[in-house]
Amino acid sequence: MSHGKTSYVCLTCRSSYKQPYDRDRQRICPRCSAPLIHVGSAFAVPRRRDIAAWRTLSVLVNAGVGFHKSCCGGPGYRPRTLREVRERMAYARRTGEPAAKALVSQTP
Repeated sequence: MSHGKTSYVCLTCRSSYKQPYDRDRQRICPRCSAPLIHVGSAFAVPRRRDIAAWRTLSVLVNAGVGFHKSCCGGPGYRPRTLREVRERMAYARRTGEPAAKALVSQTP
C-alpha cells in the first residue's frame, strides 16, 4: 500500500505540487529552483492570479501554520483574507499569544 501525497508550495511562483512525503528529501521548484515548502495534505491551492490569497498563505506559512489533517475534520480554521490575518495578528500582539496559535484559533 502506497502512502498518500502531500502538498508542497513555491510562494515565489505561486504554484503547488503534490508529492509523496519524505522528511529527508528537499523538494525543489521546477520553475525557479527555490526550495518548496511542505504545507500538508489538507491544503487547498488558491488560483495563481489570486495575489491576496497567496499573500495570506505566505503569512500563514512563514508563521509556521500548516494544513495537516487532524483525523476527518481537516486542518481546522485558517484565515482566508488579509483582513482576517491582520485581525488575528493584532490579537496576538495584544494578548502576547504566539502568532501561529493566534492565526489558527477562530475566536479572539
